[in-house]
Amino acid sequence: MKILVLGGAGDMARDALDELRKEKLVTAVTIADLNLDRAEQEAGRCDGRFTACRLDACEHGLTVNLMRQHDITLGFAGPFYFYEKRLAEAALEAGKPYVSIADDYEAYLDVITLDEAARARGVHILTGWGNSPGLTQALARKGYNSMEEPRRINVHWAAGSNEAAGPANLAHLFNIFHGTTLQTIRGHEIRVPTGGGRKLVRFPSPMGELPVYYTGHAESVSLPRNLPGLTEVTLHGGVQPAYIPLLVMLLGRTGLFSTHERRKRAAKFFYRIEGLFGAGGLDKSVGRVDVSGLHQGRTARRTYTYLGHIGQITAIPCVVAALWEASGGFRDIPGGVYSPERLLADPDPFLAEVMRRGVEIFFYEDGLD
Repeated sequence: MKILVLGGAGDMARDALDELRKEKLVTAVTIADLNLDRAEQEAGRCDGRFTACRLDACEHGLTVNLMRQHDITLGFAGPFYFYEKRLAEAALEAGKPYVSIADDYEAYLDVITLDEAARARGVHILTGWGNSPGLTQALARKGYNSMEEPRRINVHWAAGSNEAAGPANLAHLFNIFHGTTLQTIRGHEIRVPTGGGRKLVRFPSPMGELPVYYTGHAESVSLPRNLPGLTEVTLHGGVQPAYIPLLVMLLGRTGLFSTHERRKRAAKFFYRIEGLFGAGGLDKSVGRVDVSGLHQGRTARRTYTYLGHIGQITAIPCVVAALWEASGGFRDIPGGVYSPERLLADPDPFLAEVMRRGVEIFFYEDGLD
């Protein structure tokens, strides 16, 4: 099994490389990144199956050729509002499957426009198989399956500021707290300002209670498109310490994050000084999914939470999906663009494998206040 990891020298990909190193069926891993020196460093800390190459993911022809030389591609090259559709198009041209951790709602709406082309070519494009989105959608599907009339799914995430986050992740943060996003409320998809909808949510210890806000992750647009009958789907996110989202929103009002190029420049600057903001913050990230509806004539509630280092909880779901895809686990499913809740009719085996690899997930089948 030959695997290509795009953006493989980034912070989010390191745990993916560690997981792939454990797999005997993996015969070769190419770490492709714009930063060749760092890619070579990552290959050097692994074994002889791992090699490095320089790749600009905007170079379409080179990306297609590299994908053709591998059985599957893992997408860690962000920000995904800029790269995801480009890379999915390259995978379709290469005729090879692609699995990403894409998290921006714009990326999801862009890439699902390729569903018919992917079906026609028999290629699987698995988008958003990380932490949030990713684990959150698998858990949402579990809750959805557990009741006769699911109605509401409310997804929440929170990141500790003392976690490793590269410039692409910071650009993503600036994007999801900028402008507007889409939420489904009272059966209608509406556009809301990011940073609105503030509420307090209780997360697993040590995160505890934290304010969260409407943010531009993909769950709020993917779940209502793939799980019929829902009247409410919302997505809230935050960062600990709680002042960080407020600071990002304040800076955003100056126009600092208004374009991709501005977000890139700001991300490079804040990456150099992010230790100042991480001081006193947690080195864990968390998620919480609440599902409610009716079951056997009574109100039903399910709450699922998870906890881990952000690289771990982001990389492991992506690697599990990629290994299943490359080994034929999804061979009976037609080509297309798939988020977790669309592909996993039964998410339990997937969640069990993610937990076996070290992600802590907690199940509250009667809900949680």
